[in-house]
Amino acid sequence: MINFFRKTSKKLADDNKFSRYAIREIVLVAIGIFIALQINNRNENRKLRSIEIHTLKEIHSDLYQSRFACTKLFPIPEFIILEK
Repeated sequence: MINFFRKTSKKLADDNKFSRYAIREIVLVAIGIFIALQINNRNENRKLRSIEIHTLKEIHSDLYQSRFACTKLFPIPEFIILEK
C-alpha cells in the first residue's frame, strides 16, 4: 500500500499536478494525526481505568479492615448476625 502511495505521489509530482499532490498529502497527514490522537486517547483512558480500579480496591480493603476492627471493638451478639 505504501508503494502505491509512493508511485502515485511521484507520478502526480512529475505531471505538474502539484495542487492534487499537495491536497492528497495534507489529507494523509490529517488522517495520520487523527489516528495518533485516537491511539493516545485510548491509552489515556486505559491508564485512568487502571487508576480507578486501584483506588476502588484500596477503598474495599480499607472498608474491610474498618469493619473487622469495629467487630473486634464492639462484638455483635450472635442472634443479630445474619447469615448469607
